[in-house]
Amino acid sequence: MACFLAPMSEAIVMTVVQKVVEKRAKKTAGMRSEQRESPWVRRLRWLNKMLWGGSVLLAFEHLWHGEIVPWPPFLTAMKNPADVGPMLHEIASVGVIMAITVTAVWALMVLVAELRVRSIDRAETDASAGGDQ
Repeated sequence: MACFLAPMSEAIVMTVVQKVVEKRAKKTAGMRSEQRESPWVRRLRWLNKMLWGGSVLLAFEHLWHGEIVPWPPFLTAMKNPADVGPMLHEIASVGVIMAITVTAVWALMVLVAELRVRSIDRAETDASAGGDQ
């Protein structure tokens, strides 16, 4: 019915967070000589792409099945007051679980990326320390 609204809501919030982090990173980068993108800006961009992509695909699927229409109230479940309760339950259960799952997968991606960067840094440090002797 409208399960895509939960991840879409998270996507809206996280897009705002990403813009704030980008703005702060640009301010601090302006004080330093290098102008590299902050790793957290990139990682938040991953999350936003995952959330927006999933939300758009789910919205299209709901549109395809006639659960969304291009005229008010847009969600066909809102035409009948008896359907509003199940719709809200679906958003609160299925939609929230989807949003949490996407965020958990993103957190796992960030963890793997962080571990990989640390192992590369450690290997470079070991190689340079071994070469100095």
